[in-house]
Amino acid sequence: MTNLVNLESVSKSYGERMLLDGVSLGVSEGERIGVVGLNGGGKTTLLEVLAGISEPDSGRVSHARGLRLGVVTQRTELPEDSTVGGVVLAGYAAEHEWASDARVRSIVEGLGISAIGLDTPTGTLSGGERRRVALAATLVAELDLVVLDEPTNHLDVEGVRWLADHLLSRKTALVVVTHDRWFLDTVCGRTWEVVSDTTRAGAGGQVEQYEGGYADWVFARAERARLAAAAEEKRRNLARKELAWLQRGAKARTSKPRYRVEAAEALISDVPEPRDSAELLAFAKRRLGKTVLELEDVSLSAGERTLLDHVTWRIGPGDRIGIVGVNGSGKTTLLRLLAGEVEPSTGRRIEGKTVRLAHLKQELDDLPGDLRVLEAVEKVASRVTLGKQELSASQLAERLGFGRTRQWTPVEDLSGGERRRLQLVRLLMSEPNVLLLDEPTNDLDIDTLQQLEDLLDSWAGTLVVVSHDRYLVERVCDSVVALFGDGRITHLPGGIDEYLDTRAERARERRDTRGDRADRADRAERATGESASTQKLSAAEWRAATKELAKLERKLDAVHTRESRLHEALAEAATDPDRLMELNNELKAVLAEKDELEQRWLETSEALE
Repeated sequence: MTNLVNLESVSKSYGERMLLDGVSLGVSEGERIGVVGLNGGGKTTLLEVLAGISEPDSGRVSHARGLRLGVVTQRTELPEDSTVGGVVLAGYAAEHEWASDARVRSIVEGLGISAIGLDTPTGTLSGGERRRVALAATLVAELDLVVLDEPTNHLDVEGVRWLADHLLSRKTALVVVTHDRWFLDTVCGRTWEVVSDTTRAGAGGQVEQYEGGYADWVFARAERARLAAAAEEKRRNLARKELAWLQRGAKARTSKPRYRVEAAEALISDVPEPRDSAELLAFAKRRLGKTVLELEDVSLSAGERTLLDHVTWRIGPGDRIGIVGVNGSGKTTLLRLLAGEVEPSTGRRIEGKTVRLAHLKQELDDLPGDLRVLEAVEKVASRVTLGKQELSASQLAERLGFGRTRQWTPVEDLSGGERRRLQLVRLLMSEPNVLLLDEPTNDLDIDTLQQLEDLLDSWAGTLVVVSHDRYLVERVCDSVVALFGDGRITHLPGGIDEYLDTRAERARERRDTRGDRADRADRAERATGESASTQKLSAAEWRAATKELAKLERKLDAVHTRESRLHEALAEAATDPDRLMELNNELKAVLAEKDELEQRWLETSEALE
């Protein structure tokens, strides 16, 4: 069918109230669509935007070329200096022309225009009569699309029946706002519900579509409400678990008004711990045995920089470890070492015989673009057991943000953020018992993160996470280690708070050391009058190195900003695989530049110590 009108991401507000928010709709040839919703919810606004009477604040409305469109809204005006006949029969020069047309005669009689009188001046008409005259004038014309706002108002039962029969007898497409349920059921094959901010929380400005007329809409809406209630219950359970964790966390998190604390305590009174660590540990030992991943006397370098210096580190069954450190400290390289993707300079990596390892990288792995989302997931496995939960491929995909309809989207049409989520779903479907996650929060929204955290809560295995998201690390990890650039892996019993305190203390020590070194160099240069070439750094060299360090830090800030923007662009890029690959390549180049700058920063910093 020919597409007559398209709305693409249309938004429209009046004052502070958003009536349409990113709405995308289409009307095809011959479609008859009923529009329902609360009074004042935006139905008339939708019709006026669709008809081109009102311009949207954003988005685009496109009409088919040569579209013959008739519109009757509650704001339609009639010329005051005309007659009823002059308005309704404007296209006919003489009475015999329209009187010989059965369709026109039917309209004049069916809408009571004859009773009003063709010679009656429009200026003397009542409101109801004006609406009927405007409706008749529109229906007389040959049209491709008719847009009507409450056409059954001011019509009696027979008039409503006549209008329904008339519209059904024409091939004209129709978009109509009406509260007449019989009319909706009789005439319309589809229903649009304009959802206002008072209809459902958080859904204001949207238009939901249903097949069928009024009865079908009622049944479909009831089913959607049932599904929404189930989803809301699931969301509430997640929120209750989250509140429980927050309540049991650091004391600072509970410094809220007392009434809010009491409300939260009442809500979570019967909620268990987010995860039963003892039970998960016992289960993990049964799955993994004693040996999982071990580094024995390992040294690892990146260029001339030493990341690990004869380090021994043992990761056991059920360990949940967060790795923190400044950019360039070697966190990603450490994960790659644990995954067996890089070899240590000295020492050895040991992996248990029962280990099934999965590694989520920052880069977008190649995904099967010729498959749909669900097919790409089922290619890994059809079902998965995560702790006590057994999920199908479709259920896990839905948990991580792929709704039932979105699961049939071709992989090549996914945005960067969706590809990241698909990467994670496929990773979990492989049912690993050791997970290495490198910045898993990139491109994930809050809802998806909550679902991921809930899955990890019940996941019995060994988990190592690198993330700048403090909330995630504290939420899913039981211990934290840090890379401070000293060649060691430092365990932090105090978690990220201890890491931040340690970083601040070391920064103060470096500043004090630099100040003392500069003073000594200046004194030595003044006292001897000789070049300080025998010193590690002269005062001039120290000052030059300090300037270079500041310059590198500014460049790192700029690169970090570019990296953040690229992540946002990847998340927003949709249905454009070429653009996604271009952005991904650009991101890799930026990450390479960042690594180089961080290495120079560390070398310069070490020279100043």
